[in-house]
Amino acid sequence: MDVLWDSVPATSDGVTVREVADALDGRELAYTTVMTVLDRLAGKGMVQREREGRAWRYRPAATREAHIAQLMLDALDLGGSRDAALVRFARSVTGTEADVLRAALGAEAGLADPRPGGPALDEATDR
Repeated sequence: MDVLWDSVPATSDGVTVREVADALDGRELAYTTVMTVLDRLAGKGMVQREREGRAWRYRPAATREAHIAQLMLDALDLGGSRDAALVRFARSVTGTEADVLRAALGAEAGLADPRPGGPALDEATDR
């Protein structure tokens, strides 16, 4: 997935299996192994693919950030108290990360950043 996220811009038509295999230079993976992994990722909905001649072109179905956010939500659903997990998470982030969370929550609520000189949400999500 890192190869796709790092090498496929959102406006791109994607990359071929050969291009992914070439980007994994030094890993000694067979072309068919890369093809199988991409096929399985497509089956799980993690990548989208389009036919181009006899080959497929692959691109991520979601951004890296969206994927990580979904993993965090899935982790919250693993059991126990979701509220307790959120509180524990909030207490474990750095001051800068807390600022990013405040800005995101403020933007979601339609509020301006409550802190004078705080980062804009767009700046925070570009990190």
